Amino acid sequence: MGRTMSVLTRDVILNELSDGRIRIDPFKESQIGVASIDLTLGRGIRIIKQSMDAIRVEDATDYRDHTEVQSLDAPYRLEPGVTIHGITAEHVSLPDDLCGFLEGRSRFARLGLMIHVTSAYVQPGVSNRQVLEMSNVSSRALEIVAGVRICQLVLMRTEGRAVYAGRFKDQREI
Repeated sequence: MGRTMSVLTRDVILNELSDGRIRIDPFKESQIGVASIDLTLGRGIRIIKQSMDAIRVEDATDYRDHTEVQSLDAPYRLEPGVTIHGITAEHVSLPDDLCGFLEGRSRFARLGLMIHVTSAYVQPGVSNRQVLEMSNVSSRALEIVAGVRICQLVLMRTEGRAVYAGRFKDQREI
């Protein structure tokens, strides 16, 4: 009988980090909660270029053709109904039997900030920085600031082993 998927708690996460199976750089132990790891927002964002033309959604569509990178040296005003891409400051490496989900932090969700619109899954065997699809669903603008613990990574054991080798496997920048 196979293992069931289970969420890793603080003591297990610490053991996995100590054994070198999970690597997070940069990392502070204070980032570990009871069953997750806080990740911070890096210094760059990607915004959707303004245009009245529709973006055709098909397999060949490349988001980079419709967005531009902007520095987050100063706070970015995220208007209601707008989505931007952020990226974690941390480079996360998981072994082939752990996967994860990026979740928003409730303190920001209560202000209307969604951290992941749809693709919160972190594949097993990944070794990269995580892109965040951040949306403002409130009625007021939000100022997005680099260096804030913006989300949390919830880790789970997989049944079986796998290594992600897709399009974003070497993601280092936004």
